[in-house]
Amino acid sequence: MTGLVLDNITKRFGSVAAVDRVNLSVPDGSFVCLLGPSGCGKTTLLRMIAGLEEPSEGRILVGGADVTRTPAHQRDFGMVFQSLALFPHLSVGENIAYPLRIRNVAKAEQARRIEELLALVRLPGFGERPVSKLSGGQRQRVAIARALALQPRLFLLDEPLSALDAKLREAMQVELRQLQQRLGITTVVVTHDQREAMTMADLVVVMNEGRIRQSAPPVDIYRRPADTFVADFIGITNLIKARRGAGDTVLVPGGTLVGIALPTEEATISVRPEDVRLVPPHEAAITGRVDFVRDLGASIEIYVEADGQRIVAVASPRERPDLQPGAPVGLALPADACVVLGA
Repeated sequence: MTGLVLDNITKRFGSVAAVDRVNLSVPDGSFVCLLGPSGCGKTTLLRMIAGLEEPSEGRILVGGADVTRTPAHQRDFGMVFQSLALFPHLSVGENIAYPLRIRNVAKAEQARRIEELLALVRLPGFGERPVSKLSGGQRQRVAIARALALQPRLFLLDEPLSALDAKLREAMQVELRQLQQRLGITTVVVTHDQREAMTMADLVVVMNEGRIRQSAPPVDIYRRPADTFVADFIGITNLIKARRGAGDTVLVPGGTLVGIALPTEEATISVRPEDVRLVPPHEAAITGRVDFVRDLGASIEIYVEADGQRIVAVASPRERPDLQPGAPVGLALPADACVVLGA
């Protein structure tokens, strides 16, 4: 098992930097998700790690060895593409054996490895089945088994679950994470699905415009975002304009907060909807009027208009506040739930 280090990795296409001075250190056996909107550079970065693109600048090190100029087929990495790239005319077993066959592995060893991998991905007895007869989730598992056939030093996946329906995707997220934990293999996954990244990864790397905006464990990304882009991209948050008031107060639309220090005269405060509490207006730090109520069954979202600022609060079904659009309402924002993000 091998750690991965990206040292000032840059990729230019003409005058455009698709990946711009990326530095990242991935510990052995970690599960890493490269997360970001379309066009942010995450797939280009994965392709450079795989050896399918050559960096314009920088180095890629695996286990301390520089592999920046090593051809893809000599890196001993396993990769699952978004399209899966299975051979439709081959059986499940033949697809899994393909990388072993081109390495001239003995047929007996191929057969042993196929059975081992089919058991690993929970498809025992599927070796003779045509790929065309498989469901989407089964094809996904075959692609994973094929990528693991050569016991790779690094496991790379590009949007591996994007083609699956929502329920199957969630089940495969759990299976993929459990498989990675059993194998202990360093894994890098590209995704634009925040829930996927937050539920699977040890380390989430949020990218935008070719750069890393924040790299941290999921709970830190969610609770302590580095900037407004990360706060707004991950989940739902309230981005509230704030400015210094008299004494130790902070002025926000609809009210005043205390216990929060602003580094500059004006800043933005991020607070998650589940941390916003509904209180009587006379007890509130912020007052406003209900703009919209959305009952999602497991939770209720209350949209509040406070002096031109929309703030979303989330209540549980047990609380089930009896609020109608236009009703006055108060909001309490605990200081320890407010993250100051700068101007």
